[in-house]
Order: sequence, then C-alpha cells, then structure tokens
Amino acid sequence: MDNTNAEEAIVMKCTIKGCPGEYENRKVVHTVRYQGKVVVIDNVPAEVCPICSDVLLKPNTVRHIESMLEKSITPKRTVPLYEYA
Repeated sequence: MDNTNAEEAIVMKCTIKGCPGEYENRKVVHTVRYQGKVVVIDNVPAEVCPICSDVLLKPNTVRHIESMLEKSITPKRTVPLYEYA
C-alpha cells in the first residue's frame, strides 16, 4: 500500500463553530510583525476553509517561516504599507 499522499488525503472539517466547510490545500499570503517590521510572505502552504476563509498553518510551515525571519534573508521585493486612518 502506497502512503506517500496519505497526509493529503485526510479531509479536515473547519474548526469554526457552525461552519460546514472542509479545509483545502492552498497557497496564501501570510503577514506577520517581526522585530517591529511588517513582513509579507507569499505562496505559504496552508489549509483554508472555502466557506469562512479560516486559515491553518502546519507546524512545519510555521517553523520554516520562523527560520526565514531569523535568517533575515533579503526580500524578493518590497510592498507599500498603509495605516488605517
């Protein structure tokens, strides 16, 4: 029996109370504040509910993001930051 895609085959119901959705694998834009700076990371793998848009990041993904931030790698590009007035 081939279990190479077993993790992908598991369907998880949305954890938001009352939402009937099931999480789907997608790529998202993740924003985080790190050392006083706003950092935007594109193409982050995530589980996203198509009904309510709840987003879950797997522990390995979070560790990878933390590693990227600690290494202070040069960003691919910069984006404007607007303040809500």
